[in-house]
Amino acid sequence: MRRTALLVSATLLTGLLPFAVAGPASGADDPAPVPVDNFEGEIPFANPPAEGIFTWGSDTDDPPTLELAARDDAPQGEKVLSGTYDISGYGGFTHDFAFDKPAHDWSASKGIRFWWDGRNNGKKVNFELKDGGANGEASELWTTSFTDDWTGWKQLEIPFTDFTYRTDYQPVGGIDQVLGLTGMWGYALTLPVGGADQFAMDGVELYGKADQALRANVVTDAAVYPVKEGRSAAVKITVATTGSAPIDEPVTVAYETAGGTGESGKDYTPVEGELTFPAGTASGTSRTVTVATLRDKAGENAETVPLKLTVTGAKAPAENPQVVIDAHGLPYLDAKLPVKKRVADLLSRMSLAEKVGQMTQAERGALTTPGDIASYDLGSLLSGGGSTPTPNTPEAWAKMIDGFQLRAQATRFQIPLIYGVDAVHGHNNLVGATIMPHNIGIGATRDPQVAYEAGKVTAAEVRATGIPWDFAPCLCVTRDERWGRTYESFGEDPALVESMETVIQGLQGAPSGKDLKRNDKVLATAKHFVADGGTEYGSSTTGTYTIDQGITKVTRQELEAVHLAPYQDAVDRGVGTVMPSYSSLDILGDSEGPVKMHADAAMINGVLKDRMGFDGFVISDWQAIDQIPGDYASDVRTSVNAGLDMIMVPYAYKDFHKTLSDEVTAGRISGKRIDDAVSRILTQKFKLGLFEKPYADTSGASAIGSAKHRAVAREAAAESQVLLKNAGGVLPLKKSQKVYVAGSNADDIGNQAGGWTITWQGSSGKITDGTTILEGMRKAGSAVTYSQDASAPTDGHDVGVVVVGETPYAEGIGDVGNGNDLAFSAADRAAVDKVCGAMKCAVLIVSGRPQLVGDQLGDIDALVASWLPGTEGDGVADVLYGKRAFTGQLPLTWPKSEAQLPINVGDASYDPQFPYGWGLTTLTSVPGGGTSALKALAVAAAVAEKAGSETAGRAIVTKARLLVQQKMGQTITAATAKPFADADHLLLTGRYGQAVAKLTAAYRAA
Repeated sequence: MRRTALLVSATLLTGLLPFAVAGPASGADDPAPVPVDNFEGEIPFANPPAEGIFTWGSDTDDPPTLELAARDDAPQGEKVLSGTYDISGYGGFTHDFAFDKPAHDWSASKGIRFWWDGRNNGKKVNFELKDGGANGEASELWTTSFTDDWTGWKQLEIPFTDFTYRTDYQPVGGIDQVLGLTGMWGYALTLPVGGADQFAMDGVELYGKADQALRANVVTDAAVYPVKEGRSAAVKITVATTGSAPIDEPVTVAYETAGGTGESGKDYTPVEGELTFPAGTASGTSRTVTVATLRDKAGENAETVPLKLTVTGAKAPAENPQVVIDAHGLPYLDAKLPVKKRVADLLSRMSLAEKVGQMTQAERGALTTPGDIASYDLGSLLSGGGSTPTPNTPEAWAKMIDGFQLRAQATRFQIPLIYGVDAVHGHNNLVGATIMPHNIGIGATRDPQVAYEAGKVTAAEVRATGIPWDFAPCLCVTRDERWGRTYESFGEDPALVESMETVIQGLQGAPSGKDLKRNDKVLATAKHFVADGGTEYGSSTTGTYTIDQGITKVTRQELEAVHLAPYQDAVDRGVGTVMPSYSSLDILGDSEGPVKMHADAAMINGVLKDRMGFDGFVISDWQAIDQIPGDYASDVRTSVNAGLDMIMVPYAYKDFHKTLSDEVTAGRISGKRIDDAVSRILTQKFKLGLFEKPYADTSGASAIGSAKHRAVAREAAAESQVLLKNAGGVLPLKKSQKVYVAGSNADDIGNQAGGWTITWQGSSGKITDGTTILEGMRKAGSAVTYSQDASAPTDGHDVGVVVVGETPYAEGIGDVGNGNDLAFSAADRAAVDKVCGAMKCAVLIVSGRPQLVGDQLGDIDALVASWLPGTEGDGVADVLYGKRAFTGQLPLTWPKSEAQLPINVGDASYDPQFPYGWGLTTLTSVPGGGTSALKALAVAAAVAEKAGSETAGRAIVTKARLLVQQKMGQTITAATAKPFADADHLLLTGRYGQAVAKLTAAYRAA
């Protein structure tokens, strides 16, 4: 799924009024302007926490290019800040003040102004202030916008009173939701999307004298006040000031209940009056208005009672609060009724607009206003990768999502939102969460219990932050290591993928869905249907991607055997949602050519829903319907008719809502199709218990990142380590040895965790809590020397450990040929050469896919595939130092060269560096006896197979595998590799006798 780390959405604020444009308007008694940025070089281009100007964007090509350019027409000085951009998602730049210095005080000024070189392009530019909080990246955001509709330089003046509080990307509940101006951390601009352009600005400064009459504002503690019929709602009204000073003049707030769907005197007792905050009242002072509702005996929809506020002497709230009398007495609200009856009752009451709203999913950062949740009857919100509250804490997540759920209570039927997030290896967007190994490492464990426990921990941590839905697991069968999503797969063998689907029970609980109401379970998503792991290299048409989102060309037999098989198992396990792939499917011989999966009715309706019996709902991927050929109406029509039930339209929720409604009204999408989609969505919401408990149950939050949860991740990391080579028994290390550690990935938690960690693409460095491999080794061993580049002297050490591999990436950004390859970096290669040339050495490869070792293999004594082990480097140290045995097996074929790709178990021609299923062990005696032992094991395997004993069968085949591996040693040939790999596939499919027969063939060929 494509995700973006939302800092500022380019479409976020389209409903805001642009501020006025003007020339200098300072009064005679105004103070001199205060410079912020002259752009003469006094402010560097630098990233936080240092002071500086930095760029950002949703993709690698979305951040603008900036320079300080000399211009003869510069309004101030000799240089201006200029830049070019071509933004498809969002992008812009920020000036953050230094985190280690005091925030700036702007409270004495009236506003901020700057010069802008107009392009007359009619596009909107968002301008944002950073107020309060710990620093520029943990502050409140206050925003406005202007439209570039003139040519040449013009000075824009923005009074601070024009800025509105951003209700989405904020510290939860805000710091105080007051533009205090005494703790300012900088500003940011979001540039327009949709075409290449350039800009220039100059002379950012504070101007004017603070207008005391406009510094006060009135706020309420909530926008929506749900209340049970017959009870009273208390609306807290607060006066606040910029700078937090007492008010100079009285502020009055006249209030009255007026309008709404509630009937005065029947549903509520009308109230009217006036509150006065006298001059000298402290900022933050509150008064309460109580609205009493009236009880009757009839079942009713929810009814709204707006409280109109008229403010004198201060700025009024952005919106009037409204009391909502809860829906009551209707069958769908009766938790004792079967889910099917509740769904039918609710569906029968809903309008087309309400049904369409349930089918619409928006990115939480893209909401123009939180009120849109009710206005558009939205059924779902999501957080894309890195779309997090500030601060990024469990409490912040829960409060943010509760705030969104509160808005849904202002709808007629109070249908709760279902909030989704990509928790693909733990609650990976949350700082401090337990980060599991990526799926490729879980596949290497060959342990279904590990997959189950990983899902169980993930579900508990996700649900404890108020999120009931996880866009995981990925059931792709990866067939080409050049794919940037390789690590999201459990492996190249569908049988291995199926064996790891115990993760679904870890996430959801029982297949019946009876456990979904628990506070430690979430709705799972099987993705990406179908064959995303089989895309052909060079077939992608998405940007610079080479293979991701491309075309999978297979026979129908290959499709069924390789790519579809895991989905039937997921359906049988009761998976609640399925997400189609961005990719296209080309079934050879059917003459239809490639079909985008989001448009493939034969696969979604015909195979998934009809043949497989999937009764959950289908959710689209991020903006994926936009890739369907045709105009937008055609995209919507085609995807919904193909079987999509909810559409992820992160930014285009308004357009989608209108378009889908129009398509149904015109008869191009049937009402029956809409009712089917909404029924599926509502069914899962009822199963999750959201109607009874829409808000976060944070009782399990204390377990997030706990020692108990990290112990599960540590065990998973240990079991995922695959020992590929161990000449001379270099591993396990001894505590008495002096160990020299080097390499780029030895001490980097970000590299160790990989993509989809805190942000979409992930990043290097200390990005979250955890233990690096080096830290784990230092705890496990007594004498460890670390030199990342191996520049420190190597003398006096017994053994070296070089930890190399990849830096983080996600999706097509990581495709080979898109700025990536499968080779070690020059620095890593040099570190291996130096350390392995000086002493016995073990090389650990931290990566999302095999790396080409090439001619260095002969110089390496021990080689370990560490994959992306997550935050628990202790688990890697456990096997390095012999606390646990190496037991992992390759979930992928390890190629000799890129020219061999794609290469997979079962190929007619198969001559890899290391075969699928390869994995040496330590601390375990390898069976002896040669062919006679294999004959005995073959007999035992046949008995186990006949009895259907998986435990016995696995143990028998494992003994045979270890015996054969010992003879094969490091001389792996095509004659030995093919039957060896085939044996592991046969083991996973329960054919234990045939597996031993294949291993015997490999033994004889060795």
